[in-house]
Amino acid sequence: MISRTVSVLGSTGSVGTSTLDLMAAAEENGSGRFQVEVLTGGSNVALLAEQCRRWKPRLAVIANEAKRADLADALSGTGIEVGAGGEAIVEAASRPVDWVMASIVGAAGLRSAWAAAGTGNTLALANKESLVCCGPALIERVRSAGGRIIPVDSEHSAIFQVFPQGAPEQVSKLVLTASGGPFRRTPLESMRGITPEQAVAHPNWSMGAKISVDSASMANKGLELIEAAYLFDMPQSKIDVVVHPESIIHSLVEYVDGSTLAQMGPPDMKTPIACALAWPTRMPWPAPKLDLASMGRLTFEAPDLERFPALGLARQSLESGGVAPIVFNAANEVAAFAFLDRRLAFLNIAAVIAETLEKATGDGLVMGSGNAAEAALAVDRQARHIAKGVVMALDKAA
Repeated sequence: MISRTVSVLGSTGSVGTSTLDLMAAAEENGSGRFQVEVLTGGSNVALLAEQCRRWKPRLAVIANEAKRADLADALSGTGIEVGAGGEAIVEAASRPVDWVMASIVGAAGLRSAWAAAGTGNTLALANKESLVCCGPALIERVRSAGGRIIPVDSEHSAIFQVFPQGAPEQVSKLVLTASGGPFRRTPLESMRGITPEQAVAHPNWSMGAKISVDSASMANKGLELIEAAYLFDMPQSKIDVVVHPESIIHSLVEYVDGSTLAQMGPPDMKTPIACALAWPTRMPWPAPKLDLASMGRLTFEAPDLERFPALGLARQSLESGGVAPIVFNAANEVAAFAFLDRRLAFLNIAAVIAETLEKATGDGLVMGSGNAAEAALAVDRQARHIAKGVVMALDKAA
């Protein structure tokens, strides 16, 4: 039986709710028992309070400070400690437990992931920005504290499951698979008028709006390429991306002897979450099963870098090193939200990233000294300022 003390950072988001669903399934079928220390949410007081009444954590934190009184009222009489705001979430993440799910979306999740990394726990990492912005430092912090990182992204989880831990010299290449998103076959000239509604309609995965836009532009695959380089200590020259529209093979590891191992399964985020929650064992849950006979065939193709230039820009950022991956992430986030707000054309997402990278280099943007997370966030703020200026200029020119 799996027995864990657990904190879920971002429990009201899609990854957080799936994590709690899996914990409930494990307790119901007798394969797990969990004591929850912390649950944190963004602004959804009703859902966070409902989760707290079910799991009875010692501490509940709402990121939106204006909602603190609402959460306190909702949990009155439960004995659950209530906190609010970014600093309260960082403090909550610092509490020692066996296992932490770090699923707060965006750069906002970096500080809490950094705090959790110093506790010596197992860090289930669903926050891309933590790795993209300060991957090497975060990994070293976890290692020094005696903990470990288990990736939750389906692609990195797939690699993690078939990667020879402790023997990276046996690997010749990592291959990240990409669905290609909703515009894989859309002619470039037809992509100029793409709407947010079209971009968030992913053919395989159910995700939030921003992540869906990243998938549509393939910026997400660029971020995942950077993450994979850090997580598995691989140069970008040994990481390939292949478009696999069925999303059945989630990634592959090629070995020096010519063998290639792949992790497969229907597209469902609960599978990599379950892997992280139970590792190094496995936990039963009502998982969708793979039926290869009814599927018929699996297809693959190279990504079109003309249609999806963000992928190439990510590779360039990784090769450049320094602050470039942080700038890439910040510029993409600003551009994606500007697109969702209808202030930026879809094809200009990559243009914003490219111009922000160029301006940041020209401005001599560098990492400061001290805490790596805070230094990365300082660069992130400056890069966002530059990116917002680029968006504004493009918006006026439209």
